[in-house]
Amino acid sequence: MIIKAVGARAVKDSRGENTIEVSINKVHASSPSGKSTGIYETKPYRKSLKWNVDFLNKIKEFDNLEINSFDDLIKIERLLKKKLKLKTVKGFGANALFALESAILKALAKDKGIELWQVVNPKAKKFPTPVGNAVGGGLHSSNKNKPEFQEFLLVPKEKSFSKNVRIMNQVYSKLKVKLKTKTKNDEGGLQTSLSNDEVFETLSKFKNIRFGTDIAASSFYKKGKYNYKENKFDKKEQINYVNDLINKYNLFYVEDALDEKDFTGFAKVKSRNLIVGDDLTATQINRLEKAIRKKSINAIIIKPNQNGSLLEVKKVFEICKKHKIKTILSHRSGETLDNSLADYAFGFGADYIKCGIVTKWRRSKLDRMVEIERKLRR
Repeated sequence: MIIKAVGARAVKDSRGENTIEVSINKVHASSPSGKSTGIYETKPYRKSLKWNVDFLNKIKEFDNLEINSFDDLIKIERLLKKKLKLKTVKGFGANALFALESAILKALAKDKGIELWQVVNPKAKKFPTPVGNAVGGGLHSSNKNKPEFQEFLLVPKEKSFSKNVRIMNQVYSKLKVKLKTKTKNDEGGLQTSLSNDEVFETLSKFKNIRFGTDIAASSFYKKGKYNYKENKFDKKEQINYVNDLINKYNLFYVEDALDEKDFTGFAKVKSRNLIVGDDLTATQINRLEKAIRKKSINAIIIKPNQNGSLLEVKKVFEICKKHKIKTILSHRSGETLDNSLADYAFGFGADYIKCGIVTKWRRSKLDRMVEIERKLRR
C-alpha cells in the first residue's frame, strides 16, 4: 500500500469531549480517551490535540511511503522521531500515535482486501473472554453516595464469545431490577448508593457467572491512607481488606488493589485467579518488567493509547506470553465507535477483552468480535 493522503481532525468521544481521528487514504481510525488516568501513562498529545491535528494535516514526509505489513509501522515511527527530534516516538503523544498507526493498519487491510486482525496476525484463532463493567463507582460515577471501587465486573465462562455476551446482558438486566436503578455512568456501569460489600453481596447471588472488581485504589489513596467513607486503611489494612474480599466472595478478578507505585503491596494480594495491574503498569514495558520481577501481578490491562505505539503493544503481549501473564485488552471511559479494539484483541491473542456491556460505544466492540467469530465458525 502506498500512503497517498493523510488527514486528522478532532471528534467527540462518548463523554462529549474531544479526541483525535486520523485518516489514511480516506480510511479512518480514532483514539479513545481516559478519565481515570495513571501517572505512568504516555501523554495523549505532543503539545495539544490541536497541535497534533495541525501537524498531521501538514506533514508531507508520509506521502508515497510504502507500507506492506504490521512491522512496517517502524517506518512511520522512524520518520516521526527524525522530523521532531524525539528520543522516543511516544513523545508524539499516545492518542495521536495510536490513531495514526491504527488508521495505517486499517487502510492496509482495505488495500489487501483482508480483515484488520489478519494484518496483525493472519494465523490468529484464539477468542478472548469478555469482561464487562456492570456496576460503577469511583471516578467514573457522578452520584455522590457511591462505592469507592471504580468497577464491578462480570466475567462469563462459556467458550462461545456470542454466548458470553448474551449472559452478560442477561445478568446486567437482572441487576437493574435488583439495584432498582436505570442510571449509568460514563462506561455504562449501573450507578448505585450501595457499599462495596453490598454490591458484592448482590453479585454473589448470580451463580452462572464469575465476577470481580477494578478497585482503582490510587483514586482514593491520599497521604499514605486508603480513604473509605467509614475507614482509613494503611497499606497492611488495605491488603488484608482486599484478601478478605477475595476469600469471602470468591472474586475471580481484582484490578489495581493498591496504589500505582506499590509493586510490593500488589505482590501480597493473594488469589488463585486474576490479580491485575493497570495503573501500576500503564502499558509500559519497563513497568511490566518490574511487575514480573516483583511478582506483583499475574494479569495485565493493556490499553493501546496508554502507550501509543502498536509495535510496543505487540512487545507487551510477547513479554506477557513468555512469562504467563494473562492479557486483558481494554477500552477507555471516553470511547468512540471505532471497533478496532476487537480486531487487536483477536490478532494479538488477548486472553480477555474489557469493553463494557451496554451503550453503543461498548457494543461496537462486542458486535465486531461476534462478527469475527461468526465469519470464522461458518
